[in-house]
Amino acid sequence: MPQQYYSVDQVAELLDLHVRTVRGYVRDGRLKATRIGKQYRIAREDLEAFAGRPAPSSPASAPSARREGRHAEASVIARIDEIGPEAAIRLTNTVMAAIAHGQDDGERLRVETVYDEERAVLKVIILGGLESTAELLKIINALLGQPE
Repeated sequence: MPQQYYSVDQVAELLDLHVRTVRGYVRDGRLKATRIGKQYRIAREDLEAFAGRPAPSSPASAPSARREGRHAEASVIARIDEIGPEAAIRLTNTVMAAIAHGQDDGERLRVETVYDEERAVLKVIILGGLESTAELLKIINALLGQPE
């Protein structure tokens, strides 16, 4: 069987760590890696030695990629016009609180907000599973008092 290598991003996902943490382990010498150009590659054996458990046979079998059947994700930008700074902050805080408490289903949502005070426009960028994204859009719609 050929040698299997992981990228720093793949190792971070497999171990549920931040990419910077994994890079720090590599720099400190705690996690053995080979530098190829500007990137590090971690051999499967080195990952197993570091983690103290067998590594998945391929990066595709990482926890977030292990799903039955087909997987679909959404990328959404919700634009909210004519919103004041206080209302934008309230909406942002509520949305962030909603996703922080709704991460139990294993489906991770990434949310960013950008407020343009000059134009009074709030953009909410959502990346994640279809169901979770739809639920978050319903919450935003309810907060805005829009009919469904």
